[in-house]
Amino acid sequence: MATPNQTPVVLVGTVHTVAALARAMSVTPGTPDVLGCVLLGKAPTFAGAWPDLAILGTFDSAEQLTGFAPTLLDAHPQTSAIVTLPGEMRSEQARVRAILAEAGVGVRVVPPLTDLLRGEGLRQAGAPRPRLDFADLIGRVPYELDRAAVREMIEGKRVLITGAGGSIGSEIARLCAGFGPERLILMERGENALFEIDRQIARRSPGVTRRALLHDVTDAEATRRALENERPDVVFHAAAHKHVPLMEDHPAHAVTNNLLGTKSIADASVAAGVSRFVMISSDKAVNPTSVMGATKRLAELYVQWLHRQTLGGRTKMSMVRFGNVLGSACSVLPIWEAQIADGGPVTVTDPRMTRYFMTIHEAATLVIQSATIAADDDAAVYVLDMGEPVRIAELAERLVRAHGYRPVVTGVGESEREALDDLPAMEIAVTGARPGEKLHEELAYAAENLTPTPYAGIRSWKGRLATNFDGQAMIADLSAVRASMEPALVVEAIRHWVPEMVRPGAKPVPTPAGIRAA
Repeated sequence: MATPNQTPVVLVGTVHTVAALARAMSVTPGTPDVLGCVLLGKAPTFAGAWPDLAILGTFDSAEQLTGFAPTLLDAHPQTSAIVTLPGEMRSEQARVRAILAEAGVGVRVVPPLTDLLRGEGLRQAGAPRPRLDFADLIGRVPYELDRAAVREMIEGKRVLITGAGGSIGSEIARLCAGFGPERLILMERGENALFEIDRQIARRSPGVTRRALLHDVTDAEATRRALENERPDVVFHAAAHKHVPLMEDHPAHAVTNNLLGTKSIADASVAAGVSRFVMISSDKAVNPTSVMGATKRLAELYVQWLHRQTLGGRTKMSMVRFGNVLGSACSVLPIWEAQIADGGPVTVTDPRMTRYFMTIHEAATLVIQSATIAADDDAAVYVLDMGEPVRIAELAERLVRAHGYRPVVTGVGESEREALDDLPAMEIAVTGARPGEKLHEELAYAAENLTPTPYAGIRSWKGRLATNFDGQAMIADLSAVRASMEPALVVEAIRHWVPEMVRPGAKPVPTPAGIRAA
């Protein structure tokens, strides 16, 4: 019999885990009434496993619960769910919990007995939590890599990655190492980051010849010498400053690293006869509201201009834009996880804010894939398919629930259903947008200016450089102010070359200077 004030429950799991939990609950005093079960996977023999339990639904994947959960709540408004899935289905469990919680169904987790006996469902005091699969939080299905095309580009070639110790650069390095390059050159100015990626490549791909090159790409002369010595065939340029609020306070550093660092490695690539040069850009380069985004746009302009000047030469250039990367260093999810570990609160700048997300692995995969697309006369700007934007507040709530807490937004309170959930509460505090941040990011100036490529996850932006664009003049102007002690002068020079740069809330210029309509 259920004890007073306990809501009836639905069991969610596999045939065997649900049957085992139902048996245990039937002989345990004080457990709630069980309305029925929802099964993941086919269940032809379930009746024999536990004949008295009604099957409310059977699904092949967790994602199919998205439409079912509201129906369940309509039919049984006071019910909650107990999820019991084996340890090897941890990612499915996280997604099931997120879907049910979003529908307003209270969720508890009971590990299967077999997992408990193996110690998988227990956690020692002070021990770290198992790492979440961040992709499950956004329900994104990654695009597949055309391995044959990538192997043709990488195998037996010399590949150089700038920013090789960063989140994207290191994943590009790990992926390239798996395609048999003749030599892998890891260029990075951070000593510890370089040491770590070099150690990883040595352990995972011991047969790959590599060089760890401690180097700052903004040193133009040294960069040119390095590429002349290494003679790479392919260059992936991932080195950049990325933190929006910091760059608002240090615009000269953003110009130096994001623009002049790009000029340095792009010029050196042309001089060394590199076959393919790919620069990693950002969605923040589109109608930028920040110094970081505007300097990435400046870098794009320079690469397009340089490609035009060297048209007919060996080096084919392109750029790749994408949004936020789940789990990258100092990005929002690791910060939130640290906040949860500290007991909260989890901070959200603005509950209306949305962002595009993909995993580190998928972003690196599509960057490499883009390098296999046949080059045209202009340096293409490729836009990765980021799917639908995700509301930041919703992502925070999903992460909090995935860690076993009940999210409570400061100043909003709790719904009656949330209050009935027996999970411990975790505060989500709204702190306000930071300087330079947009409420909503864009990936291209206009959707109609995107054209397909041979790969479903990659589209090409049709915007082209104006015929009278003067890259040398742009570099001269920005070089003249980058040592200035007055940030306003630097921002003024940036805005001259990126006039579409606006502050949040202002209306952007429809057609940016330096770009002609496609």
